[in-house]
Amino acid sequence: MGYGALAKRCFQPLSHLTNAEREYRGELQIANTDIRRVVAISFGLPSASPDTAAGVCESRDIDATIRDRRYSWRKMINEEEARQRILEKISPLGEQTVPVASALDCFAARDYFARLPLPAFDNSAMDGYAVVASSCNKGGRLHVIGEQPAGLDRKLRVSAGEAVRIFTGATLPQGADAIVMQEDVTRDGSDISLNVDVELSEFVRRRGCDLAEGQMVLRKGERIRAASIALLASQGFADVIVGGSVSAAVISTGDELVNPGEELQSGQIYDSNSVLLRTLLQRCNVTATAVEHSRDDRESLEGAIKRGAKNHVLIISGGVSVGEHDLVKEALHKIGAKIEIWRVAVKPGKPFLFGNIPQGTPSAQSSQRSAQSRAQPRTRKTDESSVLRSNCFVFGLPGNPVSAFVTFLQFVRPAILRMMGATNLDPPHVPAKLAIGLTNDGDRPHYIRGRVEQGKFTPIGRQESHALFGLSQANALLRVADGGSHKAGEIVEVQIWDS
Repeated sequence: MGYGALAKRCFQPLSHLTNAEREYRGELQIANTDIRRVVAISFGLPSASPDTAAGVCESRDIDATIRDRRYSWRKMINEEEARQRILEKISPLGEQTVPVASALDCFAARDYFARLPLPAFDNSAMDGYAVVASSCNKGGRLHVIGEQPAGLDRKLRVSAGEAVRIFTGATLPQGADAIVMQEDVTRDGSDISLNVDVELSEFVRRRGCDLAEGQMVLRKGERIRAASIALLASQGFADVIVGGSVSAAVISTGDELVNPGEELQSGQIYDSNSVLLRTLLQRCNVTATAVEHSRDDRESLEGAIKRGAKNHVLIISGGVSVGEHDLVKEALHKIGAKIEIWRVAVKPGKPFLFGNIPQGTPSAQSSQRSAQSRAQPRTRKTDESSVLRSNCFVFGLPGNPVSAFVTFLQFVRPAILRMMGATNLDPPHVPAKLAIGLTNDGDRPHYIRGRVEQGKFTPIGRQESHALFGLSQANALLRVADGGSHKAGEIVEVQIWDS
């Protein structure tokens, strides 16, 4: 199938996905008692039988909730609002001091400035001879008076008609203002003959030509890369203060899932989402402390969530839609979680969930301390991240792998980066020329998977939420707005990720 036909097929709207009113009625077109049970579960209300006296009151509460929540059940929020609401709940963790060599992919918790200029002194860029340029002409002879290797300065001085044997990185002798490469001379005992003309400052690295003393070398919130570590080390920094370390747990759900390496039965599939999410966390410099699979069983799911909630972040794959076996929302409510977001207008990834799970109940002493803290200002120390953390933030991602991938990049990744102290939370973007025309006739923005090569973006594979092979061949996402279109040859901005 050609890309044009593929794009047309990929963007063809489906009535049961694009008609919000019909979708809403389909979700709630059940018996009245079941409606009350569903609403009670979703909004944390009791769901006792309406036949009892208590049940009558509870039933009235649920009826009121149905009226109050009717519109919010039907309406999906857009992705910009979802990101904003998530990030409003997230704060950076406490700072920590780590050895500079261990700071790769951490985020600086303060600004760092150069202690020394680079280079720290005038030095040679080549192996050769330090000379006075004005006394050098092609065919001329110079007398070699000494040698200056890299290391301690031997305090040599060069005059006109003289040369000093010198090596790369060695201190430039006093009086010298140029270097002639060893390949451009002929050595004759203690003299050399010049085979080229010599220009002033040739092959000389001047003090501070790369970096000035006091210049900023690392900005607060900036990712520390390998080159950043080398620069910090060049300035004598043995340690660096960075943002806190995020702990995360992953739960994959579904009776159909089997661990790779085990034997498949009819109707089963291998669990690829937990591996996908673990590696995406690693790309964020986060190691999953636990990766667990839960069957579609309320008790086992609640237990897995309680164990995972000991971390800063809990990611649950699958079970967040509206099917009878989608138990995540119910399980979260049962353990006291507060769900902030459910369903986002994005394709793929509509049944996305975000909330938080409070960690423990404050004691009388801690409550008294909290009251005192409201009356007095409190300074946060750099080692308090574990003490001050009171919530585990939970992200419910769709079970289809492409949906899980897209929602992780758009919503989970920026939240994790915020916790780690990053200032730039957006994925890298690059401009690219669109290989084919694309039109989105749907009512949600669509993230098209494709590949950027030689400045051109080409959609790859089936643009469906289960299509893992196409995702594996892609290295970029193109967001096509709902009702939007792009012409072939148009320059578009695409998100890229490490392959």
